[in-house]
Amino acid sequence: MPFTIAIDGPAASGKGTIARALAREFGFSHLDTGLLYRAVGAKGGDPVQAAQSLTPDDLRRHDLRSNEAGQAASRVAAIPEVRSALVEFQRSFALQEPGAVLDGRDIGTVICPEADLKLYVIASDEVRARRRAAEIGADPSETLIALRERDARDSERATAPLRPAEDAVVLDTSELSIGDAVRFAVGLVEIRRAG
Repeated sequence: MPFTIAIDGPAASGKGTIARALAREFGFSHLDTGLLYRAVGAKGGDPVQAAQSLTPDDLRRHDLRSNEAGQAASRVAAIPEVRSALVEFQRSFALQEPGAVLDGRDIGTVICPEADLKLYVIASDEVRARRRAAEIGADPSETLIALRERDARDSERATAPLRPAEDAVVLDTSELSIGDAVRFAVGLVEIRRAG
């Protein structure tokens, strides 16, 4: 049986960094599901058609980490038909042996509700804005405004809103180093795998 790890949380909370580290540590496959939505938004045109025709090449675009792509992702992710077009892709990915780590906004609640471990990674708005601004070379105050707009849209959408699964472990990375956050997550995986 593959071991599935679902990691959710708002933008720049550290979920992607933790997900990549866990995948490396345990030899699991990793999927940043936000890239799917960023790629759909970046393709332009009809979002539903873009989601249905998504290819691996679309996930390699150089502009997927921009603020614009993030805002576009949040807008198309609110469209139920876009979400349903991408659900099966994500669920199939989660079943890879020996395991998979998926990070996004609805992995533990919608995509993989039976995941072996669910993490909900958070950080303060200001910390997240500083992180994202440094990552993309943007102004932190403008980034803070964009993050808050996106958080509101992601949390208030009718389909698969951003929220922790009832059985998720909440990890606040505001005051943690990357190493400490990863060590905490690795410890949780080891405990769950030992069963």
